[in-house]
Amino acid sequence: MRYLVISDIHSNLEALQTALAAAPEHDFVLNLGDVVGYGASPNEVVKIAKELNGPIVRGNHDKACSGLGDTFGFNAVADRAVSWTVETLTPENRDWVRRLEHGPVNIPQFAGGQCVHGSPIDEDDYLLSSAAAFEAFRDDKTQLTFYGHTHVQGGYVLRNGYVEQVRPKYTTATNEETWEMPLQDDGRYLINPGSIGQPRDGDWRAGFALFDSEAKVVKFYRVPYPVEVAQHRILAAELPEYLAVRLRTGR
Repeated sequence: MRYLVISDIHSNLEALQTALAAAPEHDFVLNLGDVVGYGASPNEVVKIAKELNGPIVRGNHDKACSGLGDTFGFNAVADRAVSWTVETLTPENRDWVRRLEHGPVNIPQFAGGQCVHGSPIDEDDYLLSSAAAFEAFRDDKTQLTFYGHTHVQGGYVLRNGYVEQVRPKYTTATNEETWEMPLQDDGRYLINPGSIGQPRDGDWRAGFALFDSEAKVVKFYRVPYPVEVAQHRILAAELPEYLAVRLRTGR
């Protein structure tokens, strides 16, 4: 099976459309959450997400924007974006976001794999260090977990009792690129495909991944998209300017 793994679209229509156009053939789409929030195209993005074949895990912005959770811990910019998204989503789309599944969710037709938003321990946890990854590996014995939430492409592997951080290596900052990571039978993996709509690893390009379960390979992708259009939408919607600026910096 071939699985397209996406996460943290954050209402960025241009990034999502470009990523899906660049994605290779696949059997399922694994959507790790935060479909909405921050960006200016929530209804358009929800329309596309509804039609993708595969599970969707709810994210913290999905909860907040659909009324399931509050914005405690959100900064002022994120809080403003949530309020705007709540007002902008149609009732039908808001209800669809509200009904997204709480992770972990099993990977279809693949034993020993799961999808979460934050971590296997807590959907709102951030896996941003080897120590945090070690706790997740210790408390959850699943061989392969795809997670999002951090907007940082890469992940962690546990082998022989040690945790190693993995970050894809690219050679440019503007072109479409890929980087492959073979999965070893003696390792356990926490893998983040990167953020489609709002990367925070210093690379502005949309990030996603393809998992080939037969070849046992994860291929990471970075693709440039018309970021200026997404920025213009944010400014036209009178959302905070910072949300537009950060799309170009990848921070």
